[in-house]
Amino acid sequence: MTKNIKVLYISQEITPYLPETEIASISRKLPQATQEKGREIRTFMPKYGCINERRNQLHEVIRLSGMNLIIDDSDHPLIIKVASIQSARMQVYFIDNEDYFPRRNPNGDLYCDTNFLDFDNNEERCIFFIRGTLETIKKLRWTPDIIHCHGWITSLTPLYIKKAYNDEPFFKDSKLILSIYDNEFPETFSPSFSDKLLLSGIEKKDLSSIEKNANYESLSKLAIDFSDGIIQGSANVNNALLDYTTDSKKLFLPFQNEDTYIDAYNDFYDQVMDL
Repeated sequence: MTKNIKVLYISQEITPYLPETEIASISRKLPQATQEKGREIRTFMPKYGCINERRNQLHEVIRLSGMNLIIDDSDHPLIIKVASIQSARMQVYFIDNEDYFPRRNPNGDLYCDTNFLDFDNNEERCIFFIRGTLETIKKLRWTPDIIHCHGWITSLTPLYIKKAYNDEPFFKDSKLILSIYDNEFPETFSPSFSDKLLLSGIEKKDLSSIEKNANYESLSKLAIDFSDGIIQGSANVNNALLDYTTDSKKLFLPFQNEDTYIDAYNDFYDQVMDL
């Protein structure tokens, strides 16, 4: 096992900041175990409104905050917060913005819906989270060898890394791994979604799979297209995505149980690094 590699985890949800789900549990235990194997890690997730900042001891990282991201011709301030899981000796970085991750949803309830079903700007918050994460990594001046994505909100990461950030010294050699889970959402994004994704380096032809129908399946296929390795994260996932992965000839790791996944994932990292 190659120890001195750097692994960036980008996750939709992580316990203890959100209730324990399959994604939240793996995204909590895997980075710690990877770090204990002698590898350097960074972990990012959205700062959902229901996350109690005082109880979880989140604080803003002033030197990383302050940038504005332009999405659909509008400026949106990027706020970076961080918290430590003391027992794991690991930090979690949070991407925050009051427009995209408000404390309460339109019904007045605490906002903690990781499928984003209560909001009409879901596609933009997806863009904001990934671009915010990548811009923060640049500010940290940290160069990940592996970027491991968990949850559908991370689906844009492979596209951005391979097309828009591919000349950046921090990402030009990064390998992309996508974990596919049983976390589908019923929503279809707007016809203008593909236009909002355009950055220097991204062409319309790169977005052909989502141009007419941007939903869970097409977003996942877009992520597979630009990933180097695919992991089946849940025992039961969308069969169309498994077939698409097989047809893509990408390096693939089938579902692993709780006793085997940590070692299997880290061995898979080494395989992807050898590509």
